[in-house]
Amino acid sequence: MIMRGLSLSSIRSLWPLTPCPHVISPIHITRLPTRRVFASTASRSTPTGDDPNPNFLYEPLEGVERIDYYCPGGYHPIQIGDHFHGRYRVIYKLGHGSYSTIWLARDEQNNQYVAVKVCTADSNQKEAGILASLTHPDQPATSHLGQKMLPSVLDTFTIHGPNGEHTCYVTSPARASLSDLKDGSWVRLFQINVARALTAQLVLAVDYVHARGFIHGDLHMGNVLLKTPPSFDQLSPEQLYEKYGAPELDPVVHLDGKQLPPGVPSHGIAPIWLGEPSEKITLPEARILLTDFGEAFSSEEAKYESHTPLVNRPPESRFEPNKPLSFSSDIWSLACTIWTIIAQRPLFEGFLATEDYMTREHVDTLGILPPEWWNRWDARPDNFTEDGRPTKRNLNRSWDDRFEDSVQLPRQEVGMPLFDAEESDAIFAMLRPMFAFRPEHRSTTKQILESEWMVKWALPEYEKIRKGE
Repeated sequence: MIMRGLSLSSIRSLWPLTPCPHVISPIHITRLPTRRVFASTASRSTPTGDDPNPNFLYEPLEGVERIDYYCPGGYHPIQIGDHFHGRYRVIYKLGHGSYSTIWLARDEQNNQYVAVKVCTADSNQKEAGILASLTHPDQPATSHLGQKMLPSVLDTFTIHGPNGEHTCYVTSPARASLSDLKDGSWVRLFQINVARALTAQLVLAVDYVHARGFIHGDLHMGNVLLKTPPSFDQLSPEQLYEKYGAPELDPVVHLDGKQLPPGVPSHGIAPIWLGEPSEKITLPEARILLTDFGEAFSSEEAKYESHTPLVNRPPESRFEPNKPLSFSSDIWSLACTIWTIIAQRPLFEGFLATEDYMTREHVDTLGILPPEWWNRWDARPDNFTEDGRPTKRNLNRSWDDRFEDSVQLPRQEVGMPLFDAEESDAIFAMLRPMFAFRPEHRSTTKQILESEWMVKWALPEYEKIRKGE
């Protein structure tokens, strides 16, 4: 589906044409809510966030990765029906990320559906190794529940194409991300029992990752997926098309009217939608996978730059850039993700926000930054007095205000049950130490799992799912 309403001349004025602009930024952006939503085994963020080269060569297609990134070093062109590694027949697209496209394929040897992640030719290939280490550890089999919430790498292979050599790996497919489920809903809420179970599983998954010595580095709802039900493999490709619709193929058009280079697909393919509105997800369906380990790293590495979306990015990545990120950096992003699972909107809001805007949100909600950060924040006088009072607004939105506006009132308006006072207090008691400004003061995953809300409300809901498996 081509973006309508833009003439070629207007597109040219916005994006002057240049040769292949394969500079893919790993920095993600928050997307506007849309009824068009996708399922994938990786982040659904597009590779246009903070893109240093926003030039377009082709007509943009709605819901499709930027065609400009089909160039040397970039994506590999794939069409429905392609056959990989002698066994995987491409049935549909699942989605795309900054460094990959993800495809639903039929494994003709095992007669089941799989997700095939085809990486860009210049991408870092460490993700498959990290996942293999986490899901197939050298040590004896672990009984940690969180291991079940990570996608196992079923196979790996390489494609040699016109844009380079592409590492591919195969996992089980998933229905949709939690972010996409919300984007497919006007309510943008999960039922309370589902929100509890989703949160419990996410904390267990991160606890397992941390216990194995890794930091995920990119925690947000776009990287938390719902598993497909066991019955999914019983659908033939024809039945799948009948149930979910056949793939939509949009012709790729060069803005100069030129022929397409050999590394560019003739058609863009919109992803399949296997999900449903967030409020309709039932407890038995609420089984998750934590995915997209492209930003993950070992705790023995020194990594300083965070590529987590700004709304979930820990503040130390800005104010302590010379200190390596740590397990605590994941905890801040985990807390942001938990809030968004429970609430209708993120705790810190800001579509295409700047770092200064997000810092203002942090202070508005949580209070004054540590003194050395507070004094070093150049934009502070434009936003707050020295003692933390806002300079431009009559009212600030406190933690309690945001909980009422984003959690309780939206539920009340659509007739959903509310969190009672006891449970609300327990949620606050768990989240507040996760949002400590100083990383060393934040909770660990073990402490989160031992919190009252996890023990009394969240983990019991997950246990109901386990008993039904």
